[in-house]
Amino acid sequence: MSRVKRLCVYCGSSGRVAEEYREAARRTGTLLAKAGIELVYGGGRVGLMGLMADAAIAAGGRVIGIIPDFLHTREVAHPSVSELIVVSSMHERKQRMFELSDAFAILPGGLGTLDEAFECLTWRQLGLHDEPILLVDVGGYWAPLLELIDRVIEAGFARPKTRVLFEVVPDPEALVAALKDAPEPALAPATRRV
Repeated sequence: MSRVKRLCVYCGSSGRVAEEYREAARRTGTLLAKAGIELVYGGGRVGLMGLMADAAIAAGGRVIGIIPDFLHTREVAHPSVSELIVVSSMHERKQRMFELSDAFAILPGGLGTLDEAFECLTWRQLGLHDEPILLVDVGGYWAPLLELIDRVIEAGFARPKTRVLFEVVPDPEALVAALKDAPEPALAPATRRV
């Protein structure tokens, strides 16, 4: 049984992507539901986010969406999630996603996904949390990012231990397996701060 009860997943809101990424989002939602892990995500009904939420809901999972008001009013909020939390800003969205989650997964995505991923990684680097961060490298999507991180380390802008802030897994199945083996955090929940 996994100690991870809620997983925050960052992923793309675009639907104009390869089927390989779309299928990975669907499998992630289904596998989380079957594992009894609640999905925390950006609350959208579009792109990979919507596909993942739809799959989790269809498999009987609990899904918590967190969306800023300006996106909610544009009618991109998912209408069928278990709980939809509407916040005032993107900053508040990321904060609430962080507060509600026991671990973080990063599926393929665009600039917003990179923003969320780097913020979560930076917070861990600064010792503000020590929850698992898993980069789901579907079809080698994140290879350029991993090369960039290596370059940042090589150039002296980060320490080699930066690579242990996150784990790379190849697919949703490996993600769920890693969550089952996730260690207990060293920081007590009360000391998590951002």
